[in-house]
Amino acid sequence: MLGRLILNYPDAARRTGLLIMLTLMTAVLYTLGISSAWIGKLVPMTLGWLTDSPQASRLVSAVLISLIIAVNIKLLRLLPRSQQIVGVWMELLILLMLFFYTFDLSYAFIAKKIGFLISQGVVTTLYISAISIVIATAIALAGAIAKLSRNGVVYGLATFYTSLFRGLPLLMQIYIIYLGLPQVGYVISAIPAGILALSLCYGAYMTEIFRAGIESIPRGQSEGATALGLSPNQTMFLVILPQAMRVIIPPTGNQFIAMLKDSSLVSVVGVWEIMYLARTQGQTEFRHIEMLITASMIYWILSMALEFLQSRIEERFGRFNAR
Repeated sequence: MLGRLILNYPDAARRTGLLIMLTLMTAVLYTLGISSAWIGKLVPMTLGWLTDSPQASRLVSAVLISLIIAVNIKLLRLLPRSQQIVGVWMELLILLMLFFYTFDLSYAFIAKKIGFLISQGVVTTLYISAISIVIATAIALAGAIAKLSRNGVVYGLATFYTSLFRGLPLLMQIYIIYLGLPQVGYVISAIPAGILALSLCYGAYMTEIFRAGIESIPRGQSEGATALGLSPNQTMFLVILPQAMRVIIPPTGNQFIAMLKDSSLVSVVGVWEIMYLARTQGQTEFRHIEMLITASMIYWILSMALEFLQSRIEERFGRFNAR
C-alpha cells in the first residue's frame, strides 16, 4: 500500500519524507537540549522572551537549526559534485574551529609550544610508526604464509601468535614488554619496547590481511606458475604477491594510520612522542586543553597525508593490474 502511494504520488511522497526528516531532526535537537543563546546574540531584542520561555525558545532554536541545515543541503546540491565536497569540508571545518573557539584557548601559548611539538614529537612519532610498520609487514607476510601452510606445527605457531596479540590490548602489551622482559634478564628501553609492541600487535592484524589477499588470487595462477617450472617461493613472490597487493594495500594503509594514532600509547613508558609532549608541555602553565587540541590537529594532518599517499599507491597498483 505504501509503495503504491509512493509510486503514484512521487512529489507528495518526497515532500512528506522531507517534512518527516525535519520533524525528527527538530525532535532530536530539542531532546539534546540545544541552546537558544545564539538567537539572543543575533537578535538582542529577543533576550527577554528567551529568558522567560526556556522551553519554547529551545523548540524555536531546534526548528531554526533544522531549517538552516535543510536549506544548506538544498543549496549544496545545486553545485557540481567537486564543489559540494569542498563546500561540506569548509563548512564542517568552520564549525569545528568555532567549537574550539568556545574553549577560550591561549593561542600565544600554542604558538610558543607548537614548534617543539613538531620538531620533537612528530619526528619521534613518525620514525616509531615507520619502523613498526616495516617490521609488522615482515611479520604479517611470514604469519600469512605460515597460516596457509599444511605443516601443523607452523600453522599452530601462527594461529597462537595472531590469537594472543589480537586478543590483548595494545597498552597491556607495551607494559608486558617494557616491564616484563627485565624480569627474565633482558632490559629494554622505552622506544624499542614501543616499536616491538606496535610491530607484534599490528603484525597479528595484518597477518589476516595478507592471508586474505593471497587467498583472493585464483588457484590457476599458482598452477600455471608451477607448470612453467617456477618453485613455490618464486610463485609466491613473483606471481601471487604482486597480484595480491591490490587487495592488501587498502587495509594495510588503514592499519598504518591506526598505528600512527596508537603510537600515542607508548607515551606511558616515557617516549617523547606527540601525546607525551602535549601532556608535559601543557602541565607547565596548566594549559592542557590547548596542547591536547594541538596534538589532535597534528594527528589529523598526518592521517590526511597518509590517506593521500595511500590513495596514490592504490591508484598506481590499480593501473598496474588494469594492464
